[in-house]
Amino acid sequence: MRSYAVQLYTLRDQLAADPSATLTRLASLGYEAVEPFNLIPVEGFEIHSAHAPLLGPDREEYLKIAGTLIVPMVDPAEFTTTEGVRRTADALNAAVAWGKEHGVRVGYHNHHWELASHVGGRPALEALADLLDPGVLLEVDVYWAAFGGADVPALLGRLGERVRFLHVKDGPANLTDPMTAVGSGTLPIPDILAAAPQAMRVVELDRCATDIFDALADSLAYLREVDR
Repeated sequence: MRSYAVQLYTLRDQLAADPSATLTRLASLGYEAVEPFNLIPVEGFEIHSAHAPLLGPDREEYLKIAGTLIVPMVDPAEFTTTEGVRRTADALNAAVAWGKEHGVRVGYHNHHWELASHVGGRPALEALADLLDPGVLLEVDVYWAAFGGADVPALLGRLGERVRFLHVKDGPANLTDPMTAVGSGTLPIPDILAAAPQAMRVVELDRCATDIFDALADSLAYLREVDR
């Protein structure tokens, strides 16, 4: 049976107030895995991936967190020119070489600007993918990709097996309004999931219109129903 994860940024406020109670409640919803975004200790969950500042000086602190470390973002300005995309690719390729030396995989997570920006007539994320070492995997944030203008199932089809993780979220797909439980927004979630059957599903709600735990529970129930 497929395991589903939660990006812990979703629960950042709750974790700051009471980390133990927050993780206990998350486990009670049925989630078996989490994706950390900082160095907070996590017990009782599978950790397949973590967000980590691999392009900065503190990356070695994250080595023991997960077997896959994902760069959460790069300056949006780097995706407005061919030169910037190449610099980003060079930095990620250097990070994957470092990762191989330390026994971890390296990935990259998109926001909306990598799809909204085009270089050479193509979305910058796809231009970046062409320049990456084959060892650099992708974690596609489906919500931000949609807001950036992508047909997300088609994008996932073009990126192919390189996509190893999906940030699954739903809502109105704009920059300001709250998100919703997965399955109750505007994204074609079944088509998105079908386009990347190999990818780990990581639920993330950056901000939510309802109780966050209710939204996470509803998201998991929906994913288990449609993601077969």
